[in-house]
Amino acid sequence: MDLIRRTNAYLCIILLSVVFNQADEHNHLYEEHEEVVLWMNTVGPYHNRQETYAYFSLPFCPGPKQTISHYHETLGEALQGVELEYSGLAIDFKGDVAKTEYCSLDLTEEQLQAFIYAVKNHYWYQMYIDDLPVWGIVGELDDSRNDHFIWTHKKFEIGYNGQKIVDVNLTSEVKVKLASGIKIPFTYEVIWKKSTTKYEDRFDKYLDPNFFQHRIHWFSIFNSFMMVIFLVGLVSMILMRTLRKDYARYSKDEEMDDMERDLGDEYGWKQVHGDVFRPASHSMLFSALVGTGYQISAVTMCVVMFAILGELYTERGSLLSTTIFVYAATSPVNGYFGGSLFSRMGGKLWIKQMVLSAGLLPSLVCGTAFFINFIAIYYHASRAIPFGTMVAVTSICLFVILPLTLVGTVLGRNLAGQPDYPCRINAVPRPIPEKKWFMEPTVIIVLGGILPFGSIFIEMYFIFTSFWAYKIYYVYGFMLLVFVILAIVTVCVTIVCTYFLLNAEDYRWQWTSFLAAASTSAYVYLYSFYYFFFKTRMYGLFQTTFYFGYMALFSLALGIMCGTFGYIGTNAFVRKIYSTVKID
Repeated sequence: MDLIRRTNAYLCIILLSVVFNQADEHNHLYEEHEEVVLWMNTVGPYHNRQETYAYFSLPFCPGPKQTISHYHETLGEALQGVELEYSGLAIDFKGDVAKTEYCSLDLTEEQLQAFIYAVKNHYWYQMYIDDLPVWGIVGELDDSRNDHFIWTHKKFEIGYNGQKIVDVNLTSEVKVKLASGIKIPFTYEVIWKKSTTKYEDRFDKYLDPNFFQHRIHWFSIFNSFMMVIFLVGLVSMILMRTLRKDYARYSKDEEMDDMERDLGDEYGWKQVHGDVFRPASHSMLFSALVGTGYQISAVTMCVVMFAILGELYTERGSLLSTTIFVYAATSPVNGYFGGSLFSRMGGKLWIKQMVLSAGLLPSLVCGTAFFINFIAIYYHASRAIPFGTMVAVTSICLFVILPLTLVGTVLGRNLAGQPDYPCRINAVPRPIPEKKWFMEPTVIIVLGGILPFGSIFIEMYFIFTSFWAYKIYYVYGFMLLVFVILAIVTVCVTIVCTYFLLNAEDYRWQWTSFLAAASTSAYVYLYSFYYFFFKTRMYGLFQTTFYFGYMALFSLALGIMCGTFGYIGTNAFVRKIYSTVKID
């Protein structure tokens, strides 16, 4: 019996060691002559990065090896349209393969037209070897003769360091002129080369430091930083001097008797002390927007920090998956700040407010995504979101985001829901006097976003290029600095705007401060039109809808975040000035 038990124990140990030491693309360790899987991902027009289709939607033929199924490992992969299909090519670790035919294709008229269309539209395809992306071009067009050629030979040069793959290069060779009825042989070749590149540095070749760390980028950061110093100094100097004069004038007014005060010409922000803390109109929507802005700010900060520390760009869909996870996890932030603000404004329908706050951004994102999804389904594009992924996203909203927002709302109402304003609120609202046109809230809102946009528009170019073109954004330190600069500039601008508004005896500062800061997003969206028409060569209904739909979502989220920055800074400023002046 002991011998049998001992034998079984050894067998279990051996079996476990085989299971856990088996080399694959997940642990990135390979034994000599072990299979290396070549995954075919997508194919699509070069100028439309998001318009992609399954690789075998073109009449390419697979290799002879048995098919291996691939599932979406992360939610981000599914949402980004990653469609990995097995190539069928035999590739073994450190095993060179001479030029070998893996399939041939007797070209029919339908297949010919598919290839001609792909060549005309500059179709490219993407593959993965050990999670390293590889790109290739489908064919070539001879404009002078109107001839179309297709590349039929794939030459892989794979670099390895120890047991790990650190480099993959693809060279497309042997072009064949497309014509109906011809037989096209597809071949491949594999050459293994020893490399000194470290495994941790294998993604460096995909980065473009000449683009992202260009002197213009550094200059724009320096320029924005100087703008911050100038604005902070200007705001401090002007407001301190102006407020000092205001305080002196109000102190002088206090020393007058009632007859002199009645005959005097009183004006300025002190006159609206009984209305300045009056709840904002549509307080439910306002508190939901502010709560969502707090959450977006927390998500942005967390994801940028994770990207700096974890290099999220090296894994497929990891940045999007991390964003979704962090957004769900920070839902209590939304509930806490939105719920407490709504309570301080005297709101009673707190459950309705909580549902609005939790569902505001997810409903807009999901609504836009599902609309674009119908177009993707019509085009049979790989960007079409699978039904299972839709169910997963809906479940996250209903069973994670909503309950966590409820928890935050309950905490916010109980811990910070009591109004503690430095001034009493009058029972009857004070009439708002007429003022000059440039003091109107609408004008302040339109002009308020110019300086914040000016501090970030260069960074917007780099972010747009990384998302809509073939660049990998990796300078998240720059993004963090720009995020801080944007927050400071937004707060400074909205404080000045609010001071002018209150001095004109207009107490509608809550929505004005929020919208003046949020108008930054309108300028970003206008800039996206310029970028689309002058910096890209996108075309077609699907790509155009995808671009402007998701740019609208990006601008909306940016606007809510900036609006929240503006409200937070202005609220602190208003409370400060009214708490330090004597009110009868």
